[in-house]
Amino acid sequence: MASMAKLDWMSYKETVDTGEAIMFIPIGALEQHGPHMSMNPDVLIPEAIAEGVTNLLDNAMVAPPIAYGYKSQQQSGGGNHLPGTTSLDGATLTQTVRDIIKEFARHGIRKIVLMNGHFENSMFVVEGIDLAIRELRWDGIKDINVMILSYWDFVNEPTIERLYPDGFTGWDIEHGGVLETSLMLYLYPDLVNIDKIVDHPPAIFPPYDMFPVDPALTPASGTLSSAKNATREKGEILMDVCVNGIAKSVKEKFQ
Repeated sequence: MASMAKLDWMSYKETVDTGEAIMFIPIGALEQHGPHMSMNPDVLIPEAIAEGVTNLLDNAMVAPPIAYGYKSQQQSGGGNHLPGTTSLDGATLTQTVRDIIKEFARHGIRKIVLMNGHFENSMFVVEGIDLAIRELRWDGIKDINVMILSYWDFVNEPTIERLYPDGFTGWDIEHGGVLETSLMLYLYPDLVNIDKIVDHPPAIFPPYDMFPVDPALTPASGTLSSAKNATREKGEILMDVCVNGIAKSVKEKFQ
């Protein structure tokens, strides 16, 4: 794995000039994840997965992550009203993604993977990609290809059944739950305090959203499901399935 930011510019240019370089851009958020965990899993996890994937690829680099994301939504992140959660307007995130893609294209990068770690980012990132590709075409650059993915989409059904023997409630309310806590226990155990895990039933929301949000609908912990069954071993399983699944997809499209 090559950290793009740690390269000197001439070594970076040599890699880019091959025409085969793949740039991974992790995109996360600064968002509360309950009393038992730090507020940066949405950045740390996709960055670590990107690093793991690049170890299985040729000519792949990881760019510094976009560390802020779109506003936390109540039914997927607890809500933007919670202290510590620090968010961007959608237009800001979109323009940031657009600008970064265009800059890498200017360097000569033609293969980009946007590794999302924050559920709410998705469509604003898609808009940034669309704008960048359109504007690059105006400049005569028509051979750029961009992949966007959210790492949890690579957790397959057998893995879900293995990790959630009592039933799986869905990714939307896994905020601060078994998935993220297990990955953090495996990757960054010093940022998790399992003694502070609040065990509560999965959050229940109506089939619609209201604005302003009613803070009472968010569990007091800020998490939307319990992390009591999170383990380091589950984190290792999740890391393995995500890294290998993503590497396979990237190879199919870019190598």
